[in-house]
Amino acid sequence: MARVPLLDGKDQNGRDRPDIAPLVEKIRGARRGTIINVYRLLLHAPPLAECWLDLINAVRWKTKLSGRLREIAILRVGYLLRVPYIINQHVPRLALPEGLTLEECAALADWREAPFFDARERAMLAYVDSMTVNVHVPAAIFAPLRDHFDDRQIVELSVLIGTYNMHARVMAGLDIDPEPAAPA
Repeated sequence: MARVPLLDGKDQNGRDRPDIAPLVEKIRGARRGTIINVYRLLLHAPPLAECWLDLINAVRWKTKLSGRLREIAILRVGYLLRVPYIINQHVPRLALPEGLTLEECAALADWREAPFFDARERAMLAYVDSMTVNVHVPAAIFAPLRDHFDDRQIVELSVLIGTYNMHARVMAGLDIDPEPAAPA
């Protein structure tokens, strides 16, 4: 159970919060009509909720990275930091529609032994691991990125990884409940 009550446009006593109504509608509009738990939590701090929404949308939808690469990186962060919220949210709703299989998604928990990932994806995964676990990225991990990504993509990938590290730490710190499983 989340350590902070989740809001949905009403306060903890069920009263409407007209001060956040426009933000609630912005979130609903950007989230296909729903307010997922992370935003229900962030509504306690409306300016942060709005910035979070804008950042997440930018790193997910306004980059040159393919959807497949994006979801591989995000899921790997979720596995490394043991945050079921990210995995439960992304596998059915985002990774599968981007063409990943359930087997590939599961293999991201221990990708080095998996047969699914090409050289580009493996270079990226090593970078995700280093940024997430060690923070510092050795030259030997960074250099292979140059073979597969241009400068813009490297910056976008770095911001994506950093953003989902932030995301994972907030979810874990506040013990946010995963969303209900998506219908099959």
